[in-house]
Amino acid sequence: MSINETFTDVDIPVEKSGFYKGYSLPIALISKVSMTLLVLWALIWPASADGQLGAWKWSILSGFNAFYIITVGAFAMFLLVLAVLPSTGKQILGPEGEKPEFSNFSWFSMMFGAGLGVGLMVYATAEPLSLWGSNPEVVARNITGSATETIESAFRFTFLHYGFHAWAIYVVTGLCLAYYAYTKDMPLTIRSALTPLLGRFSNGIIGHLIDVLGVVATILGVSVTIGFGISQFVEGVYAITGIGWLMNGSTEAPAPSTVGLITALVTIMAMSILSAVSGVGRGVKYLSNLNLVLSCVLLLTFIVFGSFTFAMTTYATAFVDYILHFLSLGFNAYSPQSESAFIANLPSAARPFASELYSGATNAWGSFDSFKSALPAEVALLDEATLSAVYDAGTTGRLFGWQSGWTTFYWAWWIAFSPFVGLFLARISKGRSVREFIIGAVIAPSLVCFAWMTLLGGTAIDLELNGTAEGAIAGASFTAKLFVTLQHMISGDLLAAISIMCIVLIMTFLVTSADSGILVMNTIMSGGAQETGVLHRIIWGVLLTLVIATLLIAGGGGLEAIKSAMIIGALPFTFIMVLMCISLAKAMFINR
Repeated sequence: MSINETFTDVDIPVEKSGFYKGYSLPIALISKVSMTLLVLWALIWPASADGQLGAWKWSILSGFNAFYIITVGAFAMFLLVLAVLPSTGKQILGPEGEKPEFSNFSWFSMMFGAGLGVGLMVYATAEPLSLWGSNPEVVARNITGSATETIESAFRFTFLHYGFHAWAIYVVTGLCLAYYAYTKDMPLTIRSALTPLLGRFSNGIIGHLIDVLGVVATILGVSVTIGFGISQFVEGVYAITGIGWLMNGSTEAPAPSTVGLITALVTIMAMSILSAVSGVGRGVKYLSNLNLVLSCVLLLTFIVFGSFTFAMTTYATAFVDYILHFLSLGFNAYSPQSESAFIANLPSAARPFASELYSGATNAWGSFDSFKSALPAEVALLDEATLSAVYDAGTTGRLFGWQSGWTTFYWAWWIAFSPFVGLFLARISKGRSVREFIIGAVIAPSLVCFAWMTLLGGTAIDLELNGTAEGAIAGASFTAKLFVTLQHMISGDLLAAISIMCIVLIMTFLVTSADSGILVMNTIMSGGAQETGVLHRIIWGVLLTLVIATLLIAGGGGLEAIKSAMIIGALPFTFIMVLMCISLAKAMFINR
């Protein structure tokens, strides 16, 4: 649709009285009903929900993997253009002379805590260590996993997942919302960012559905974050207390039990609801400041007792490597490899066994040795050179599997999280310039994330390389790697004190993420109001708790059902984000 003038007369009717006073009834009811149905499905038919969500997830990954990868790369380039151009970079998000509401410290701490706090606690150790064992260079057999030569590529993809591309997703949403809310005096809600394209249709059912998708994506994105966080929280409490019922009792693969996860979830969410009731200027702000202080203490611990020289050397080389590969990382996408394409690349001696070879050769989570060991006896008789050629024939399939399981999962996670983080960034960024917003919310937190990854993850890798850990960190679960790393780095009372501090930090990060998400959902449903009803904050906090709990139950205590639901919910909002970029470009460059 072509519209000559940017439409700014967004009108979102809200109820004047009754239970839904101050809220848009269509948005609130559709959001609530859709989430209630998901809860009932996962609660009454958990196996069906888990299986169906998983099937839908892989259908989406197979069909839209390249779309996700290229779209996120385009987001990063779009923001770069806006920041560099004088005509756009200097624009203030607010009236002329508007001053920022929060200090730089509080602005950064709230942004950091809401954006990637929980993810860093879970992944800062686990991500580099896991990618050290397997990344696209290893999958393609260009280098050997878990070797010194693999460190550079491990951090290249770690920086990709937690660097400029990741924060660009949040800032695209946040900038679009802040621009319309503060320069056009429009409601701080998702539909406002699409008015150059939707025009008067922003006020109808289309506008309502767009806001509903924002609410649903926020719920699912926050659910994954809370799911990972409470898993690590339970691991930490168990490491300190040894309470048996927190874990599943397995000696070979210990993991948090369903009862432990639900108990931790209820505890965390109760605190989150209390914080959300207090609002952004009190509970969220104070917890965010505490998060940043405790994070600095944890980083200082790794600086003093960890592999600081190794980490800083890795930081420098990995950052240069990341920048050199920036474009290829952002736009190099893989598609599924069909069996016919696989067969076309097979040596003639192996073609009679193509069906037996296909799944193993295209499996991104194995190795050449595991591929050989799993072959049927008659196929295993093929010579080494032929089997090597067979494995190489499935390289494209393995690269797709790795990318969809790692990078695309992250992009879907950050996109599902972006209505929440983006709207929250917009809420706290009034008075900032476009350039300041982009630099402050893309570059600055990325550099801090890189420091986390290299200090924590680099220490874990160094402990494995020098033989101190003897495989204990690499063999631990994702959410336990941080605590196992601490056990091999420090001991005694200091270990107990730092472990307790980590548990507190995880808890405050979780509370910050959840309460911010509750506030954002209420803002969207109230037509952009920044002060919303206390009762509805409580109700949506309870509903969010039920969504996470039932998906945990559906996944048998694991996170697969939550992750599947998130990837499904992220797809429609990805299309909305693309339209938001087009709308912002139209508003800033054409209809100023």
